[in-house]
Amino acid sequence: MNYIALQDYKQGWIFRHKDMPVPDENQLHIKPLADDSAQQFWRQHLSKEATHASHFLGDDWPAKNGVWLEKGEWQTLWEDDDNQLPELIEQHCQWDDNTVVYFCYDLHNVIQTNWKIFKQHWKNFLFYDDSVFLLGKKRQQVVRFESDGHFEIGNKPK
Repeated sequence: MNYIALQDYKQGWIFRHKDMPVPDENQLHIKPLADDSAQQFWRQHLSKEATHASHFLGDDWPAKNGVWLEKGEWQTLWEDDDNQLPELIEQHCQWDDNTVVYFCYDLHNVIQTNWKIFKQHWKNFLFYDDSVFLLGKKRQQVVRFESDGHFEIGNKPK
């Protein structure tokens, strides 16, 4: 995988926002994928044809019946002073802190980090919240965040 420096990432400001700055030592673990790697990851793990979740076709796994198990709400917690990730997500994704995770905005915007960093700074990742996906490397559990303040947990088919 190829990466771009966080300071060169056009949406990198979300990690330097004055109200929620991510400490420099944690920014080192937030790695935006270079465009070619982002496209490759998206095509391999989300959709061969769609460029965004709003364009998924019936044969794309996120659009299939049975993938999504339960819904929850993230917006209220995002606006709260507490930094706690929604409990339903924590229960569903019982991953080790060092598990590599990918936060997928669209075909061109995918960020790699680890579960610990994501849990600490999930609010930053959700400055953009239009059908974005959280996937763990070699994990079946997935989360989709919607701009209406809700999320869905599910399992990616094998």
